Amino acid sequence: MSKKATTASRPDEPRSSFGEEAQKAHYDRITAKYEIHYGDPCSLAYRERFINEPMFRGLDLNGREVLEALCGSGMTTQSLLSRGARVTGLDISNEAIASFRRRWPECAVAHTSIIRSDLPSESFDAVVVVGGLHHLQPNVSEAVAEIHRLLRPGGAFCFYEPHTGSLPDLFRRIWYRLDSGFADNEAAIDVDGLKKEFADRFDFAVEDYGGNLSFLFVYNSLVFRIPLAWKRYYSPVLLELEAMIGALQGKLLSCSVVGQWRKKQGPRA
Repeated sequence: MSKKATTASRPDEPRSSFGEEAQKAHYDRITAKYEIHYGDPCSLAYRERFINEPMFRGLDLNGREVLEALCGSGMTTQSLLSRGARVTGLDISNEAIASFRRRWPECAVAHTSIIRSDLPSESFDAVVVVGGLHHLQPNVSEAVAEIHRLLRPGGAFCFYEPHTGSLPDLFRRIWYRLDSGFADNEAAIDVDGLKKEFADRFDFAVEDYGGNLSFLFVYNSLVFRIPLAWKRYYSPVLLELEAMIGALQGKLLSCSVVGQWRKKQGPRA
């Protein structure tokens, strides 16, 4: 996909669902804080080791067209560029997409909805979503269907999300209700339900569960209002503990899931 095709100005605001409207307003408010906490060196180290490496396992992204959907200001962009990908950032938030343009002028931009993007079918070799799907409730299935449409046959849908069916999700649900830092429609995704719904359209290549101490206190410092200056002192220890605990914890005790799905070849592709 050419850069020109995705940077054309739009005459009006992107069409959006009710859930997306809530999240658009939410991220227009918090983009600056989000960048600071999720883009600092400690959080980026967590991302590369525990999100990007398993999420891109076995993928050759060199020279490939990759859509970084719900990109925010582009926290996964550098990792994609380092793997040789040609990146297009997609987000519905005005503030987030403006930040993405400033930070990554070499990348294409789509200021639109992932539920109805209006981008050409089968135009990407991979679509990547890091922590975005759970902001789309109750429209996650519609977003995955649109991602399927945008992928070329054999293309990869890579994602990282909080998931249902875990003990941490019970606490997360309470936290979401009590903390004003979350929008009302946020909720963990039902991975098993989505796999049943899309079994005829995707093959499921990677499904890794993890997320414990470092996920909470390094990666999610914004959620817990942890000063950035503190993170550099305890992050190295927690990153190592994350790996040790992660090898044992399993789905029930994990905070998040890394997935890599491949669009099937055939009539529905």
